[in-house]
Amino acid sequence: MTVDWSWIGDHTDDLASLSLSHLQAALSAVLAGLLISLPLAVIAHRIRPLRGLLLGLSNILFTIPSIAVFVLLLPVSGLTRTTTVIGLTIYTLVVLLRNTVEGLDSVPAKTKEAARAMGTRPLRTLLTVELPLALPVIMAGLRIATVMSISLVSVATYIGDGGLGQLFTDGFQRNFPTPVIAGVVLTLLLALVADALLVAVQHVLTPWTRKRGA
Repeated sequence: MTVDWSWIGDHTDDLASLSLSHLQAALSAVLAGLLISLPLAVIAHRIRPLRGLLLGLSNILFTIPSIAVFVLLLPVSGLTRTTTVIGLTIYTLVVLLRNTVEGLDSVPAKTKEAARAMGTRPLRTLLTVELPLALPVIMAGLRIATVMSISLVSVATYIGDGGLGQLFTDGFQRNFPTPVIAGVVLTLLLALVADALLVAVQHVLTPWTRKRGA
């Protein structure tokens, strides 16, 4: 399988545009998933009877095939980027929700008791004590969700979106491997760069973990 480098040189603008579109769809879904999962995780952590229900529901949604999710959303949001983002958001929830709950569970009870003893209100304790200490576990889930979303964007090609996935369709239809290879490589690069950036963000936001490892 050979690569037609002249084709790549002639389509650099298209490749850049598709890469940007691909990344925007994935990151929009991750952000939406994070905004939804954070309050749900707090509820699941604080109200134990709801924990199994929320986690179980997210697991059920995750088992639905991605193409089926997009098809089911078509009557609601049509052939739009919104359909792509909603579909991908559903898949991020199972990872983000579970990791956020586990992160909150990992906060030592004595730490929370100390905050309450100092007169810190529950919301402030959550924002200044529990979430920061849970951040390493939350970030681990965020990294998984981001890489997963970047890989799944291509499936949206079946509804007219899909970012770099359009290269796969084009290559297969024309029996021309170069677009397929370019799409795979660019998708992999996007995932690696996004993961590296999240590692850097975690490194900055959790200085206490660096001191502990020193």
